[in-house]
Amino acid sequence: MAPADCGSLAARILAAADGGREMPPITDGDPSFGLDAAYKVSAEVTALRRARGETPVGWKIGFTNRTIWDEYGVHAPIWGPMYDTTVAAIPDAAKPYAWSLRPFTQPRIEPEIIFHMGAAPSSDMDERALLDAIDAVAHGFEIVQSIFPDWIFKAPDTVAAFALHGAFRHGPFTAVLDRGDWFARLAQFEICLSRDGADIDRGRAENVLGGPLSALRHFVRGLEGDPLGRRLKAGDLVTTGTVTRAFPVRAGERWQTALTGLPLPGLTVEFE
Repeated sequence: MAPADCGSLAARILAAADGGREMPPITDGDPSFGLDAAYKVSAEVTALRRARGETPVGWKIGFTNRTIWDEYGVHAPIWGPMYDTTVAAIPDAAKPYAWSLRPFTQPRIEPEIIFHMGAAPSSDMDERALLDAIDAVAHGFEIVQSIFPDWIFKAPDTVAAFALHGAFRHGPFTAVLDRGDWFARLAQFEICLSRDGADIDRGRAENVLGGPLSALRHFVRGLEGDPLGRRLKAGDLVTTGTVTRAFPVRAGERWQTALTGLPLPGLTVEFE
C-alpha cells in the first residue's frame, strides 16, 4: 500500500473505534490486503495516536491461544501496541474493580499474564533467557473489541485495527526472584474464569503457544522483522494472550478469576 493509503485507512479505523462504529472488514473490499500492509497501517494508527498525546507503553500479543483459532478463522499470533490511555493497574486486587464498557465496540474479556521487561530482549533468546529479561509478572484482564460486524474478519483486518486491543487492567506485579521456580510455574499454571459466581471456562498455561514465555519468544522473533517503528525495550509491558476463551461482556456482570500455580491474586471486575 502507498503511504497515503495507509494513512487514510488508519484514520478511518481510528475514527470508527473512537465513535463506537463498525466498519466492513478491509479484506472484503481488498482481498489482496495482507499482513505486511496491515502492520504498516498499524504503524500509522500509532502515529495518529501519538500525535494526539497517547504514549505506547508496551505490546499485546493476540491469538496465542490455539484453542480459539478455528473460532475466529485466524491461525497465527498477531501483535500491536498498548498505550498509557488503555493500560492501568487495579488499585486494590482484593476489591471489585468498576469498569465502564461504554468506550468499546463488541467487547469481550480475556484473562492474561503480563510481563514487565527489565531488559531489552533479542531474537536469539530462548524461553529461559527471556525470563532473565523479565523483572516482574502480573495477571490481568484485556478487553478486546472488534469494529468489524459479528467478529468476522481475517488476520490482516485485526492487525490493522489495534490487534483488537481495547484496554488492559492488571493486578500487582510480583518480582521474578527465583527464576527456576518461575520458569516451572509459567509452564503449568491454570486460570479459572467465572461470571456472576458461575465457572465459565478454565485455561492452562500450555494454551498460550505452550506457555507465556513461548508466546513472548514468538513475538520477539516476529517483531525483529517488522518493528512497527519501535522495538521491545526495558520498561515495556507485554501481555501474552488469553489463557481461556474470550467471552462477550455486558454492563451489570461481575467477572472473576482464580489462579492455580502462580503467586498472583485473582481479580474481580464489575462492568458498568
